[in-house]
Amino acid sequence: MTNKLKLGISSCLLGESVRYDGGHKLDKYLRDILGQFVEWAPVCPEVECGLSTPREAMHLIGDVDSPRLVTVKSGVDLTEQMLKWAEEKLAFLEKEELCGFIFKTKSPSSGMRDVRIYNDKGMVVNKGVGLWAKAFMKHFPWLPVEDEGRLNDAALRENFIERIFVMHRWRQLGKNQTVGGLVNFHTEYKLLLMAHSPAKLRALGKLVSNPDNLAVDELFRDYFSLLMPILQLIATPQKHVNVLQHIMGYFKKQLSADEKQELLDIINSYYNNQVPLIVPVVLLQHYTRKYNDSYLKKQIYLNPHPKELMLRNHV
Repeated sequence: MTNKLKLGISSCLLGESVRYDGGHKLDKYLRDILGQFVEWAPVCPEVECGLSTPREAMHLIGDVDSPRLVTVKSGVDLTEQMLKWAEEKLAFLEKEELCGFIFKTKSPSSGMRDVRIYNDKGMVVNKGVGLWAKAFMKHFPWLPVEDEGRLNDAALRENFIERIFVMHRWRQLGKNQTVGGLVNFHTEYKLLLMAHSPAKLRALGKLVSNPDNLAVDELFRDYFSLLMPILQLIATPQKHVNVLQHIMGYFKKQLSADEKQELLDIINSYYNNQVPLIVPVVLLQHYTRKYNDSYLKKQIYLNPHPKELMLRNHV
């Protein structure tokens, strides 16, 4: 990357003391590890909409599709105050070129899922989405989002961080929209997309190969609307094996029988969960450099995110 990507985040996850009890929920991985490559855009809906710290705890009550945000003890309804602020904040964030957002798990304002919804008797009757998270995801439907709890899962963490780096590259590409630029982008991401969905990759390929009937901005819009849903699909070990074997095919003339068998054994060990994905990938990176394959050297699949994050060491 030539510059850091910008990522929205719930402020408490960076250690800011903005929670209702005056505390925080610092996530050291996000602040210290991912933070090396990110310019944070911290957001605390409660503080920014005018509430104090500390403050009375709040929860959601009522209907799952349109819950109310109400203080727990005094019953003050803060829904309209929160939604009015959210509308203004979203208009501001449109200019920030965010590449994604990390929300606070199960927060009545910022929880993406499984936020408890109560009835007027204080009983949990359903689970839904926090007011701010819901407004954000509706406004930016294809922007990568996740909550910090799910990021403890290695596969979900790798998927999310992969997507924010793709989004960063896409934003750079969009500053000078050309058909040639999109073709190059698609070529470089082809194997990465194959790891998510070979069938949907073909649909993207058809769009790029027949652009004449679309204006450039329409082509970019249609491509993006297909790209982000593909990346949301988790790249399973079976899909990765398909890509790894595909890459191996580029060296069928250069590798000896023993080298081919060694590579196949390592790929099989990955499939059987005996070694992480990084092991066969590093060997394929080695052959790519050794035999100077110009196509593979451009493939983002072999280097989708900074090695310092060590994401493929755990999947």
